[in-house]
Amino acid sequence: METKTATKKASVQKTTAKTAAKTPAKKNASKQLKDLFEDSLKDIYWAEKALLKALPKMHKNATDEKLKAGIEKHITETEMHVERLEACFTALGKKAQAKKCDAMQGLLDEGKSIMEETEPGAVRDVGIIGAAQKVEHYEIATYGTLAAYAKVLKEDECLKNLLDTLNEEKKCDELLTKIADTALNSKAM
Repeated sequence: METKTATKKASVQKTTAKTAAKTPAKKNASKQLKDLFEDSLKDIYWAEKALLKALPKMHKNATDEKLKAGIEKHITETEMHVERLEACFTALGKKAQAKKCDAMQGLLDEGKSIMEETEPGAVRDVGIIGAAQKVEHYEIATYGTLAAYAKVLKEDECLKNLLDTLNEEKKCDELLTKIADTALNSKAM
């Protein structure tokens, strides 16, 4: 058994060595955690602002009243997320600046496709929920990571703001699950 495992491990290492290449850093690449932190703040700042443009479209296409109410609530929360990020930039002595977030762009494009590829009603509603939860999961991962960076960097004001937003993102995800589980998924059948 150990021989098979050792052989398999050696094979994986050999394959990885052949196919993997180190990615060269850009000239303006982050050199310290603080640089990465600030760059990541720019990324999620763009993401939240893009989400503010997408949420009204989701709201307009949703038909379930609980889903519509949840989206309305999240629009208000997302406006607060933008304000908290701006407060983080201020605490860092930086101007609030957005940098295109390719991940969020992809998630929003997928959400748009789901709306285009489903008929209005329960099926579109559960599609919107699925797309929205993917966004929430991305945001949860991002805010969790940023909070960890802020803690290490002793950026206490940023840490508080990031944790407040992280908790709201988690609650939104739970609400979306609850809405889907309260017969909406079954109705979509």
